[in-house]
Amino acid sequence: MRPLAPTLALAVALIGSIPSEAIPPFAREVPTIRSDAPRFAFNGKDLAGFYTFTRFHRYDDPDRVFTVRDGLIQISGQEFGGLATRESFANYHLVVEWKWGSRTWSPRRYQARNSGVMVHCVGPDGDAFASWMASIECQILEGGTGDLIVVPTKKDVPSLTSEIRKGPDGQPYYSKGGERKTFQAGRFNWWGRDPGWKDVLRFHGPLDVEKPPGEWNRMEIICDGDSITYLLNGVLMNVATGSKWSAGKILLQSEGAEIFFRKFEVRPLVR
Repeated sequence: MRPLAPTLALAVALIGSIPSEAIPPFAREVPTIRSDAPRFAFNGKDLAGFYTFTRFHRYDDPDRVFTVRDGLIQISGQEFGGLATRESFANYHLVVEWKWGSRTWSPRRYQARNSGVMVHCVGPDGDAFASWMASIECQILEGGTGDLIVVPTKKDVPSLTSEIRKGPDGQPYYSKGGERKTFQAGRFNWWGRDPGWKDVLRFHGPLDVEKPPGEWNRMEIICDGDSITYLLNGVLMNVATGSKWSAGKILLQSEGAEIFFRKFEVRPLVR
């Protein structure tokens, strides 16, 4: 299915110090989103509708990696794993508001803060890197927030296609009108990711749309048939089509860094 039709949006005010001329025109053309009231949402009180899974404790959470405090989902990052919806979803507008916490943990204690929202999650828990499911990851990573990652397992192999340009590092970066490339594993970088990115704590590239640690970010994912569109703070970050899967669970990652969520809404698309 085609991505949703674009309309011009002025996103500059939402992203702070990035000059408007540094944002490519296609990244300022965000889709017109027509969605209904949430079919599922975080209730601000508990984790109803979710379940937890971690690498070493599976469905138990003795270290309280996933909790609700002061109306926020708090994911400590202490153990790799995820907070997954019990229900599967298709054709939706996902709205997530998040910010980084202060804590980081080994083996990523001094590396870039890392998390993500996985969509179209299928198969057994823990089949991917002993912590997650086969899925498409909408990356949350210092310097890399906006990337799309195809996460396969031995049994379940997703597929995704995007229009890309090759960066000076040889990696694929989203670029509307570019070469079409299909992956069954690996990463499509967002359009402005710094080619000199380093996996170090507090990394920040010159074009990063993500706000500094401690400030809230608004992430929107539109899953429409076989297309996935990723928006961050009002800016179009990445678009992919040809997804092998068009439905699945949704998972919030725990991956070595503390992160908070104040909003999680799954809104059905309206035709």
